[in-house]
Amino acid sequence: MGRKRCVGADCSKMAAGCCGVKKQKLSGSPGSGGPGGVGAGSGVAGTGHCGSELGIGSSATVAATANVSRANGLGGPGGNVSGSSGGTNALSPAPAGYSTSGLSPNLSPGPGSGSGGRKMVVSAEMCCFCFDVLYLFMSFVVFFPLFVTWKIGRDKRLRGCIGTFSAMNLHSGLREYTLTSALKDSRFPPMTRDELPRLFCSVSLLTNFEDVGDYLDWEVGVHGIRIEFFNEKGSKRTATYLPEVAKEQGWDHIQTIDSLLRKGGYKAPITNDFRKTIKLTRYRSEKMTMGYAEYIAHRQHHHYQNGIGHPVPSYNHYS
Repeated sequence: MGRKRCVGADCSKMAAGCCGVKKQKLSGSPGSGGPGGVGAGSGVAGTGHCGSELGIGSSATVAATANVSRANGLGGPGGNVSGSSGGTNALSPAPAGYSTSGLSPNLSPGPGSGSGGRKMVVSAEMCCFCFDVLYLFMSFVVFFPLFVTWKIGRDKRLRGCIGTFSAMNLHSGLREYTLTSALKDSRFPPMTRDELPRLFCSVSLLTNFEDVGDYLDWEVGVHGIRIEFFNEKGSKRTATYLPEVAKEQGWDHIQTIDSLLRKGGYKAPITNDFRKTIKLTRYRSEKMTMGYAEYIAHRQHHHYQNGIGHPVPSYNHYS
């Protein structure tokens, strides 16, 4: 079975959803792919002015491409796709200075507030944020295709997942798709701040893209796949699943392919002859997952470890 590396613009042509579908009635097939591990790399950490740290798995740098293709899962509903577990369910009360109704601080008169008692909006944390942005920009000068996935609640229901197959600078890519996946995934309403303490965030960096000649030439639990096909009207359609999806759903190769076809909008009966017309690209990913409680603990740990006197940015917690 011949295969070739997928490089450059070829890797950015496809725009399709990443993960998370409701269980469907899928055609059966003999045998199923065995489970496998996800490629992992060493951590690259950058500690900002306020002690925040963002750890990203690293591997060989992928050449950047000029155009960014968003993959937002159109054509498929959201469902349960659990990432690696992270965090605890115990969330601490809201820190002093922050209201229990949201993330906005309880502003009080400060220097220069005048006799009118004007409440100050500016804070030291804004300067800290600027240092963090600059430090991380200088630290993450590597390029990867990437996805940001949000899940919510104890059962880790999918809440948003959008990414790109074009290699992006990690600083700008993570910043863009953090907000895009949280606020602009068309399958879900935009997130609200009330949901924040129940969220889990996963970052997936995509690597090792390979075009394969056989639509069965990939391993369940190891490879993500993206497919290109022509629907019954002759239009080219695409769809993708990240490496963990098929294993978490308990699908074999045929069930995964058929689910992707339906997700990509193919409505006609699926035959084996039609499956053979699919162009399939397989890839791997490096994945890291963190819950909100873990995030708070992580920031506090590195903050005090660095001997910084003022508190870390305070966020409201809900039970």
